[in-house]
Amino acid sequence: MTSRAIIHEGVEIGQDVVLGDYVVVYPGAQIDNNCIVEGFTQIWSGVRIREGVRLGPGVIFERSNSFMPFSEFANIDIGAGAKIGAGVIINQGLSIGEGAVIVPGAMVAQNVPPYAIVSGSPARVTGYVESVSPHIDGVSMHTVLSPGELVKQVGVGGVTLHRLKLVCDPRGDLVVGEIFNDVPFEVKRFFLVFNVPNEKTRGEHAHIKCHQFLICVKGTCCVVVDDGTKRCEVALDSQNIGIHLPPLTWGIQYKYSPEAVLLVFASAAYDPNDYIRNYAEFVKLIKSQGRVDD
Repeated sequence: MTSRAIIHEGVEIGQDVVLGDYVVVYPGAQIDNNCIVEGFTQIWSGVRIREGVRLGPGVIFERSNSFMPFSEFANIDIGAGAKIGAGVIINQGLSIGEGAVIVPGAMVAQNVPPYAIVSGSPARVTGYVESVSPHIDGVSMHTVLSPGELVKQVGVGGVTLHRLKLVCDPRGDLVVGEIFNDVPFEVKRFFLVFNVPNEKTRGEHAHIKCHQFLICVKGTCCVVVDDGTKRCEVALDSQNIGIHLPPLTWGIQYKYSPEAVLLVFASAAYDPNDYIRNYAEFVKLIKSQGRVDD
C-alpha cells in the first residue's frame, strides 16, 4: 500500500492488497486478499471487494448521500476475480458477479452476471469470459457443426449440438425431429421465448434434474453453456440447429435478434425446486460431486 492511500478506522483489509495513490477507504468497507485498487478511487461504506479483484484508476461507486461519506452505505458487492476498468461507474445496491469484466468507461446500472463482459453506457452484456478455471483449457466460444456433422460434443459437460433434418421445398421448407433420436429425452413441457430486447439476458440458471433442448425457430440468439469449469458460446442461427443442455448445466441466452423466437423442450413439468439460480451455489454443488478442480 502506498503512503498516499488513506485508510480510515473500521476498514477490513486482507493480505497482499495493493492500493494506488489517492485511494480512500471509508469505515464499513471491506477488501479481501490479493486485490489491486489503482489510484483515485473512493471506496465507501458498504462496498465489499472480494478476493482477487482488480480495479482500474478512477472507478466511481455511487451512494445515495454524496455529501456524507460515513452516513450512507453504497451496498455494492464486487465478486471474486472481477476486473473493473478505468473510469467505470457502478450504481449503488448492485452486485458484480465473480470473474466479470467491465470495460473501461462503462456505466453499470444493473447487476452483472458471473463471468460476463459488459461495456457501454448504460452497460450491457457483450460476451462471456471463456474459461473459469486456470487449470483447464477453454473451448471455442463459437462451437459450430461441421458440414455433414449431425451431433457434436461442445466440450462443456454433456452439452451437445444437434443438426435436425431440413427439407427444402418450393412450397415452403420443413424442419423435422424425433423424440429420443434428435431430442435425446422424453418431452414433458415446452415454452417459447420471444420479444426479448437485444440488450437483455435470459436464463442464468441450471436445473438439478431437468433436461432442455433449445431451437431458435425464428431469428437468432446465442447460448452460453457452463459446467462450472468450462464454458462456450453457441450461436443458434438456423432453424435446424438445436442444443441439448443436460442437468447441472448453467445456461444463458442473449444477443437475441429483434424477431427471435426461442423454442425450449423440457423433460419435466415446471418445478421451482429444480432450479439453481445462484451461480455460486451451482459451483458449490458441482464441487460437492467432484466435478470441479479447486
